[in-house]
Amino acid sequence: MNVRNCRKCGKLFNHIAGYPICPACKDKLEATFQVVKKYIRENPHADIKEVSDACEVEPAQIHQWIREDRLEFTADSPVKIPCEKCGAMIRSGKYCEKCKGEMTKNLSSVLDRPKRNSEAPKKVDSTGNKMRFLDR
Repeated sequence: MNVRNCRKCGKLFNHIAGYPICPACKDKLEATFQVVKKYIRENPHADIKEVSDACEVEPAQIHQWIREDRLEFTADSPVKIPCEKCGAMIRSGKYCEKCKGEMTKNLSSVLDRPKRNSEAPKKVDSTGNKMRFLDR
């Protein structure tokens, strides 16, 4: 059993996986996420500061949701975050389309690489395929 303290409220809880917050705080965070999501739909040109003030949520939390691909702003929105690889400005996620394509290409080239024949050469039977008679 993996018991931890919640990072938000400090209560003990049984941690299974993911961010170490208790179920109650996780539910509150999800409710806050839904409020932020609704606000962004109603105000597509709002920036992170405006969303943060209106929804009473930390800008860092909004950035985390954008990185997790849970939030995405419209193409004409002023909200953009840098790609973690090249620094190009993107609307959501960690990487821009160019970097995603390069990583996919690199990964597929590794997977498609021909495999070396690692089998040992077969031994040739010195007796061959000759028929043997026992009573001679």
